[in-house]
Amino acid sequence: MPKVMPQAAAPGRAARGRRVATTLAEINVIPLVDVMLVLLIIFMVTAPMLQRGIDVRLPVARNTQTVMGERVFVDVPRSYTQDRRVYLGREPVRLEVLSERIRQLMLNRTDKQVFLRTDASLSVQTMIDVLDRLKAGGVVDADIVTDLPTSR
Repeated sequence: MPKVMPQAAAPGRAARGRRVATTLAEINVIPLVDVMLVLLIIFMVTAPMLQRGIDVRLPVARNTQTVMGERVFVDVPRSYTQDRRVYLGREPVRLEVLSERIRQLMLNRTDKQVFLRTDASLSVQTMIDVLDRLKAGGVVDADIVTDLPTSR
Protein backbone atom coordinates (compact mmCIF):
# COMPACT_ATOMS: atom_id res chain seq x y z
CA MET A 1 0.00 0.00 0.00
CA PRO A 2 1.34 3.42 -0.87
CA LYS A 3 2.01 5.90 1.86
CA VAL A 4 -0.06 9.07 1.80
CA MET A 5 2.02 12.12 2.32
CA PRO A 6 0.41 15.25 3.74
CA GLN A 7 0.41 18.28 1.54
CA ALA A 8 3.62 20.26 1.67
CA ALA A 9 1.79 23.59 1.76
CA ALA A 10 -0.01 22.85 5.03
CA PRO A 11 3.06 22.88 7.32
CA GLY A 12 4.44 25.98 5.59
CA ARG A 13 1.22 27.88 6.01
CA ALA A 14 1.05 27.08 9.70
CA ALA A 15 4.63 28.19 10.26
CA ARG A 16 4.09 31.38 8.32
CA GLY A 17 0.94 32.07 10.35
CA ARG A 18 2.85 31.66 13.60
CA ARG A 19 5.60 33.99 12.45
CA VAL A 20 3.11 36.72 11.55
CA ALA A 21 1.35 36.36 14.91
CA THR A 22 4.59 36.79 16.84
CA THR A 23 5.64 39.91 14.95
CA LEU A 24 2.24 41.54 15.49
CA ALA A 25 2.44 40.82 19.22
CA GLU A 26 5.75 42.64 19.54
CA ILE A 27 5.07 46.39 19.74
CA ASN A 28 8.04 48.70 19.49
CA VAL A 29 7.86 50.89 22.62
CA ILE A 30 11.07 52.82 22.06
CA PRO A 31 9.36 55.72 20.18
CA LEU A 32 6.71 55.88 22.93
CA VAL A 33 9.40 56.11 25.61
CA ASP A 34 11.22 58.80 23.61
CA VAL A 35 8.07 60.92 23.36
CA MET A 36 7.28 60.46 27.05
CA LEU A 37 10.80 61.52 28.07
CA VAL A 38 10.58 64.65 25.90
CA LEU A 39 7.21 65.53 27.47
CA LEU A 40 8.62 64.95 30.94
CA ILE A 41 11.53 67.30 30.25
CA ILE A 42 9.18 69.95 28.85
CA PHE A 43 6.95 69.81 31.94
CA MET A 44 9.96 69.89 34.27
CA VAL A 45 11.26 73.03 32.58
CA THR A 46 7.93 74.87 32.38
CA ALA A 47 6.55 74.02 35.85
CA PRO A 48 8.81 76.46 37.77
CA MET A 49 7.90 79.23 35.31
CA LEU A 50 4.20 78.78 36.07
CA GLN A 51 4.77 79.20 39.80
CA ARG A 52 6.74 82.41 39.48
CA GLY A 53 5.21 85.39 41.23
CA ILE A 54 5.36 89.12 40.66
CA ASP A 55 8.82 90.70 40.82
CA VAL A 56 8.88 93.00 43.82
CA ARG A 57 12.17 94.03 45.44
CA LEU A 58 11.05 94.62 49.03
CA PRO A 59 12.48 97.35 51.26
CA VAL A 60 14.62 96.24 54.21
CA ALA A 61 13.67 96.49 57.91
CA ARG A 62 15.40 95.20 61.04
CA ASN A 63 12.32 94.33 63.14
CA THR A 64 9.93 92.01 61.33
CA GLN A 65 7.24 89.45 62.12
CA THR A 66 6.55 86.20 60.32
CA VAL A 67 3.25 86.05 58.39
CA MET A 68 1.21 83.01 59.41
CA GLY A 69 -1.92 81.55 57.80
CA GLU A 70 -4.00 82.61 54.79
CA ARG A 71 -3.46 86.30 54.10
CA VAL A 72 -4.44 88.81 51.42
CA PHE A 73 -1.44 90.30 49.63
CA VAL A 74 -1.42 93.39 47.45
CA ASP A 75 1.73 93.71 45.34
CA VAL A 76 2.86 96.98 43.79
CA PRO A 77 5.53 96.10 41.20
CA ARG A 78 8.10 98.40 39.63
CA SER A 79 5.95 98.58 36.48
CA TYR A 80 3.26 100.46 38.49
CA THR A 81 4.57 103.83 37.27
CA GLN A 82 3.69 102.93 33.65
CA ASP A 83 0.35 101.11 33.91
CA ARG A 84 -0.93 101.91 37.46
CA ARG A 85 -1.77 98.24 38.07
CA VAL A 86 -1.37 96.41 41.35
CA TYR A 87 -1.77 92.70 41.98
CA LEU A 88 -4.44 91.43 44.35
CA GLY A 89 -3.05 87.97 44.96
CA ARG A 90 -2.11 86.99 41.39
CA GLU A 91 -4.83 89.04 39.71
CA PRO A 92 -3.80 92.35 38.09
CA VAL A 93 -6.12 95.18 39.16
CA ARG A 94 -6.15 98.81 38.06
CA LEU A 95 -5.74 101.25 40.95
CA GLU A 96 -9.08 102.89 40.11
CA VAL A 97 -11.01 99.68 40.87
CA LEU A 98 -8.83 98.41 43.74
CA SER A 99 -11.14 99.70 46.49
CA GLU A 100 -14.18 97.94 44.98
CA ARG A 101 -12.29 94.65 44.51
CA ILE A 102 -11.03 94.82 48.11
CA ARG A 103 -14.56 95.56 49.33
CA GLN A 104 -15.85 92.44 47.52
CA LEU A 105 -13.01 90.35 48.94
CA MET A 106 -13.49 91.57 52.52
CA LEU A 107 -17.29 91.01 52.64
CA ASN A 108 -17.10 87.47 54.04
CA ARG A 109 -13.89 87.82 56.02
CA THR A 110 -13.67 88.49 59.73
CA ASP A 111 -9.99 89.39 59.46
CA LYS A 112 -9.92 92.67 57.51
CA GLN A 113 -6.13 92.67 57.22
CA VAL A 114 -4.08 93.15 54.04
CA PHE A 115 -0.34 92.85 53.51
CA LEU A 116 1.15 95.41 51.13
CA ARG A 117 4.32 94.53 49.23
CA THR A 118 5.71 97.50 47.32
CA ASP A 119 8.88 97.67 45.27
CA ALA A 120 11.65 99.53 47.10
CA SER A 121 12.28 101.79 44.09
CA LEU A 122 8.75 103.29 44.21
CA SER A 123 8.00 106.52 46.03
CA VAL A 124 6.26 106.79 49.38
CA GLN A 125 3.42 108.66 47.64
CA THR A 126 2.72 105.55 45.56
CA MET A 127 2.43 103.49 48.74
CA ILE A 128 0.12 106.10 50.30
CA ASP A 129 -2.11 106.10 47.18
CA VAL A 130 -2.51 102.33 47.38
CA LEU A 131 -3.10 102.44 51.16
CA ASP A 132 -5.85 105.06 50.66
CA ARG A 133 -7.59 102.76 48.16
CA LEU A 134 -7.30 99.83 50.57
CA LYS A 135 -8.80 101.85 53.45
CA ALA A 136 -11.64 103.00 51.16
CA GLY A 137 -12.33 99.33 50.40
CA GLY A 138 -12.85 98.47 54.08
CA VAL A 139 -9.41 97.27 55.12
CA VAL A 140 -8.96 97.78 58.86
CA ASP A 141 -5.27 96.88 59.11
CA ALA A 142 -2.75 97.22 56.29
CA ASP A 143 0.75 95.95 57.05
CA ILE A 144 3.79 96.68 54.92
CA VAL A 145 5.93 93.63 54.08
CA THR A 146 9.72 94.09 54.15
CA ASP A 147 12.85 91.97 53.81
CA LEU A 148 15.43 91.31 56.49
CA PRO A 149 18.75 93.11 56.10
CA THR A 150 21.57 91.04 54.70
CA SER A 151 24.33 90.29 57.20
CA ARG A 152 27.85 91.19 56.20
